[in-house]
Amino acid sequence: MRTVGEVIARRNREAGGALIGYLPVGFPTLDESVEAAVALVENGVDVLELGLPYSDPVMDGPVIQAATQQALQNGFRIADGFEAVRRITERTDAPVLIMTYWNPVVQYGVDRFADELAAAGGAGLITPDLIPDEGADWLAATERTGLDRVFLAAPTSTDARLAKTVEASRGFVYAVSTMGITGARSDVDRAARTLVSRLHDAGAEAACVGVGISTAAQVAEVLEYAEGAIVGSALVAAVAEGGAEAAGRLAAELARGTRPQ
Repeated sequence: MRTVGEVIARRNREAGGALIGYLPVGFPTLDESVEAAVALVENGVDVLELGLPYSDPVMDGPVIQAATQQALQNGFRIADGFEAVRRITERTDAPVLIMTYWNPVVQYGVDRFADELAAAGGAGLITPDLIPDEGADWLAATERTGLDRVFLAAPTSTDARLAKTVEASRGFVYAVSTMGITGARSDVDRAARTLVSRLHDAGAEAACVGVGISTAAQVAEVLEYAEGAIVGSALVAAVAEGGAEAAGRLAAELARGTRPQ
């Protein structure tokens, strides 16, 4: 399995950049979420981001909230996340990141979580509500296991905060293009360009833009200035409407945005 940084660098050499796809584990069922994730990779997604369902998803929009609530009602457990990673990495060579709020990791045990994610073949974590200043335990666990750690940067972040985020991140920095919750939008905020520029100035080798990307044209627009484009809600909606097959079709369409015109 390649690392996240290696895949993003390669896709920026070979194409316009990397396409990163998000899906929640366990939606509509665990088996179907695994099939949908594999379908994304088979249709052009370079890096997978698997969300762990959580009872208080403060940053997620309505599409993802509805999906994660269904997964929780189906009896989702953290162990299911590791099982999904294991099953996906057995069938693809795409890096698989887990996206999770920090509280479930603390409750599970930081070192235990890191060890089990690494054993399952996972590439690392995206932690939307953890800042580097409060992440000493996670930073230590990732140094020990070699897992990537992806922190978020927002347009409102100070230069000092961005510098800390860049220094602490490994794999890429997640540039949040809009303030507020996730969800597809007709326009990706222009603030994303400025944020990515600031991240590059702070030394980021890879900045990937998420929140609000839902079309191949938006993927191409983002890849004009960022190393990767992250799509979530649109793919989750496709799974809800037509399962893995529909998600694969949308992934293939989105991947057109990574090809130089």
